[in-house]
Amino acid sequence: VGFLFKITAVPFHMWSPDVYEGAPTPITAFFVIVPKAALFGVFLRIFLESFYDFLLPWQKILLVSSLCSMLLGSLAALSQTRIKRLLAYSSIGHVGYLLAGFACGTIEGIQALLIYLFIYIFMNINIFALLLCGMRRETLQTVPRIKFISDFSFLSKTQPILALTFTITLFSMAGIPPLAGFYSKAYLF
Repeated sequence: VGFLFKITAVPFHMWSPDVYEGAPTPITAFFVIVPKAALFGVFLRIFLESFYDFLLPWQKILLVSSLCSMLLGSLAALSQTRIKRLLAYSSIGHVGYLLAGFACGTIEGIQALLIYLFIYIFMNINIFALLLCGMRRETLQTVPRIKFISDFSFLSKTQPILALTFTITLFSMAGIPPLAGFYSKAYLF
C-alpha cells in the first residue's frame, strides 16, 4: 500500500493534485520525477526477487490499480483548468501505464516498463523546464505568470520556440504517433 500511495496509483492518489498545486514548481518537478523512478526500481527489486512465487495474487491487484489509474488520470485531467493539477492527473495516468508493464511479471514487461519510465522522466523534465522557463518574466522578477492552462493562449506570439517545444512535449505525453510517448506506450502494450 505504501508503494502505491507514494507513486500516486489509484486508489491512493487523492493527495497528489493538491500537493502538486500547492508546492512550488521546482518541488513539484521533484515530486513527479525522482520518487517515481526510485520507487519503481525498489518495487521491481522487492516484488520480482522476493515475492516471485507470490506474484500471481499481486498481479490482479496491480492490474486493477493500473486500469483504474489510467482511466481516472485521463478522465479527471479533462476538467482541469490549472496546469499543475493537469500534470498531477497526467502523472496518475502514466503510473497506470507503468504498473501495466510491471503487472506482466515477465522480462518483456520489465523492459517495456524501463523504456516507458525513461521516456516518462525525460518528458517530465522537459515539461517542468519549460514551465519554469515560461514562469519568469523578462525582467529579474520571479513572479509566476503561468498558473492556468489559459495562460498559454498567446505563448506562440510572445515565445514561439517555447510554445512549439511545449506542444511537442505535450503531444508526446498524450501518445500522438510520431513521438516517443507513442512508441513507449505501443511497446508497453
